[in-house]
Amino acid sequence: MKAIIGLGNPGMQYAHNRHNVGFMVLDRLAARWKVKDWFTRYQARLGNVSFPGERVVLAKPQTFMNNSGSAVKAILTAYSIPPEDLLLVYDDLDLEVGQLRLRRRGSAGGHKGVTSVISHLGVEDFHRLRLGIGSPPPDRTVIDHVLGDFTPEQLEVVRSVSAIAVEAATVWVSEGIDVAMARFNGTFVEEQ
Repeated sequence: MKAIIGLGNPGMQYAHNRHNVGFMVLDRLAARWKVKDWFTRYQARLGNVSFPGERVVLAKPQTFMNNSGSAVKAILTAYSIPPEDLLLVYDDLDLEVGQLRLRRRGSAGGHKGVTSVISHLGVEDFHRLRLGIGSPPPDRTVIDHVLGDFTPEQLEVVRSVSAIAVEAATVWVSEGIDVAMARFNGTFVEEQ
């Protein structure tokens, strides 16, 4: 069994925030995989899907970003999923809007949600799917930037790259992280 967990903040007021890219990808993934029955358990909204030879749990923690690790830990424990079978989907300030990158492991890179996950799991050995949100302009703080909404033009780019992220997650499930990295790292969707 595998888990794909998107990071974000619950509530409609955060729905189009840059920090909610993980939730946006999970929603697209659930639509693509026809997950209809979301339920609440382990401090998260969960949905299950079956592939030939593989079950996958999709999750959107409801703990707010900075405490995401408590929900991630609870989910992995409840389903007996080792960290190496986790794909964590989240936003990245160091990537431009439209960029996508997969990684096998790594540090939190200053992302408080990922810091929480590493702290609760006690390891950095889990797979990541990061979508770029760009750096804040000089006159904005990081908090204002990540909790701000995408511009309409950026949102179109995010929708396009989210569709590619769904493909990357599908390849991750069926063929593994190495194939997914080789196929999708370097993806960059530009504004039209």
